[in-house]
Amino acid sequence: MKLLEKAERIRIYIGEDDKLDGQSLAEAVVREARSMGLAGATVFRGLMGFGANSLIHTSKILRLSEDLPVVVEIIDHPDRLEPLLEKLDAMLKEGMVTREPVDVIAYRHS
Repeated sequence: MKLLEKAERIRIYIGEDDKLDGQSLAEAVVREARSMGLAGATVFRGLMGFGANSLIHTSKILRLSEDLPVVVEIIDHPDRLEPLLEKLDAMLKEGMVTREPVDVIAYRHS
């Protein structure tokens, strides 16, 4: 697959304990992106963060919460991301989704 130089990145900010039909929400999002034939997806696990409820989530020993922040990042053509964004609206009960333009410098695989 070849990406245009101009593409978009969506980031989905959720918690690692978030679920969809009993499975990890992050995993569900990645599987959905794969089933749609998108260019790729990556899940990042944060060390610390807080969201709309202002509860701090941290991995420190004196835990305030163990539900660490997770970011799922997907980059592809804007028109290919649109169907995923529609599905995300139904999949996410909490969290945040952002969308921004990116310049793809290289996208290679063997």
